[in-house]
Amino acid sequence: MERKLVSIQTIDKIEPIQNADNIEAATVLGWKIVVKKGEFSVGDKCCFFEIDSLLPADKPEFEFMAARKFRVKTCKLRGQISQGLVLPLNSISYVDISKHEVGSDVTELLGVEKWEPTEVWVGANLTSRKRGVFPQFLRKTDETRIQSAPRVLHRHKDKQFYYTEKLDGSSITIFYLKDTLYNRLPDTVGVCSRNMELKKEEDDPYRNAFWQAVLEADLENKLKTFGKNICIQGELVGAGIQKNKYKLENRKIYLYSTYDIVEQKYLGLKELVNWSKQLELNTVPILGEFTLNHTVDELVELSKGRSVLNPLTIREGIVCRRIDCDEDEELGRASFKVINPNFLLKYDE
Repeated sequence: MERKLVSIQTIDKIEPIQNADNIEAATVLGWKIVVKKGEFSVGDKCCFFEIDSLLPADKPEFEFMAARKFRVKTCKLRGQISQGLVLPLNSISYVDISKHEVGSDVTELLGVEKWEPTEVWVGANLTSRKRGVFPQFLRKTDETRIQSAPRVLHRHKDKQFYYTEKLDGSSITIFYLKDTLYNRLPDTVGVCSRNMELKKEEDDPYRNAFWQAVLEADLENKLKTFGKNICIQGELVGAGIQKNKYKLENRKIYLYSTYDIVEQKYLGLKELVNWSKQLELNTVPILGEFTLNHTVDELVELSKGRSVLNPLTIREGIVCRRIDCDEDEELGRASFKVINPNFLLKYDE
């Protein structure tokens, strides 16, 4: 599901904040946001800005966000976690959003962009390594936060899920085409970052951190030996990546998905584990299984904890997926992520 950074929503709940006279907590979708007391009532339409929204700095409506560099992020007020920004529809003067229906995406209309953290790479200028756009015959790996799609908890209630640690690195996609498919030559191995396919530098393939990790794990040869049209996806973590929060000496790939290119579908947990063993790679830490019968708040509590990779590091969160890998009408794949708010507060994300 494509992320809506700014959308028209309704106030679902208003709750008091202990020892706070001027603020209260509003619930929008599955998010809790601190608002001025009395500014909203349950059922009111509102303009909701998700965390990671970067507001236009030239609009007077957003001058109050200048001290935060116009970025909407997780914060804590009087002990209440607040994730997002809620404004009355009539507070936006440079465009008319009053007639938009609930659920409408107004991100582009308001000129809001997505804030992206600055990634530090060792010897890898990704733009100069670009081979092309991310292949259309694959799926990008960007899970939806459960707070943005709380109805999924009702659609998949009582179904079996497994959950894994969400690692803070960079998404890596590796695919192998045995046959002539999608205008590609047979026996082709491709490597992608989140948004682009990366070319292999024949004179020095180790200049690219993504290709370097693939070659060091001998994945190019292994995939060709197995001879199946397959895509594997994982998280590249370690030295030089996202400030290396896990204090790893080297860069490693941790698998979290396997994708059948011909059938155009994700494979289940069993296949993921089998492929990781065949390729001699670790999966992302698999934390357990559960029957989905949770509220958003309960899942947020489940997301908290320490990383398996380094117990001194706060866990970024968890990713929950149906064990049988069924599709979901809203999300595409029946999976979602739950970010640990303590992680966001600690690392200012």
